[in-house]
Amino acid sequence: MATLAPGAAPLTAEARERRFFFIMACVMAATIVAGFSLNIAMGRSSFAAPPVVHGHGVIFMGWLALYLAQAFTIASGRRALHIRLGKVAYVWIPLMVVAGGIIMLRSARVHGGPPFFALNEFLISNLALLVCFAGLALWSLRIRRHSGWHRRLMLVAVAVLTGPGLGRLLPMPLMIPYGWTASFLATLIFPAIAMVADKRRHGRVHPAYWWGTGIYAGTFVISMLLAFSPLGYAITERIVAGTPGAERPMHAFLPPGFTM
Repeated sequence: MATLAPGAAPLTAEARERRFFFIMACVMAATIVAGFSLNIAMGRSSFAAPPVVHGHGVIFMGWLALYLAQAFTIASGRRALHIRLGKVAYVWIPLMVVAGGIIMLRSARVHGGPPFFALNEFLISNLALLVCFAGLALWSLRIRRHSGWHRRLMLVAVAVLTGPGLGRLLPMPLMIPYGWTASFLATLIFPAIAMVADKRRHGRVHPAYWWGTGIYAGTFVISMLLAFSPLGYAITERIVAGTPGAERPMHAFLPPGFTM
């Protein structure tokens, strides 16, 4: 086992917790990057995309960089820099909602979204979860003086964003028609790990995790109920009407010529 260097002071409970959140930030960011990198490596996507797609990528990867920077600055004791960088998030989060909404609508209309997901769930639940991320992240910022709530709500918010990365790592063709639900359930591993860490460190799970994860799960359930309701189908059909996206089946399917 590693031991402290001679004369080195043991880490305080607060320092250990900050280090834990930095490690979790690195793991979640790596998961997202790995998912998109795998897509490029397997030829399922390329850099030959319209500017709007690149803009979306820059904005979302920029958020990951900001989140990692924030986790690092507070873990290394640079509180003043952490506070200054945090102000950027107030602008960046709404920008992500706009950019994400645009790219989701474009994807649904141009090619009907990923075929492994039902079009209605991809469109409606996806948009709802993006808003859920924004709500949790902004709530976290508003109560930043309560560091226990702040860092835990932000962790749950970023866990929402791991869905697209995990969705590219999981064998989605084998999960039809439950791929969307499977990717959601996979994202819960990050709050679950954090809850276990809380229980071991403090003897209880911080209420921020229950609230944050509960809101996330509730948003998912409500969005799926809406997506598969008559209203959800009508909204989806209205959005893609007259576009190539309307030509694909509403349900999840294997594209022609796809082999496993």
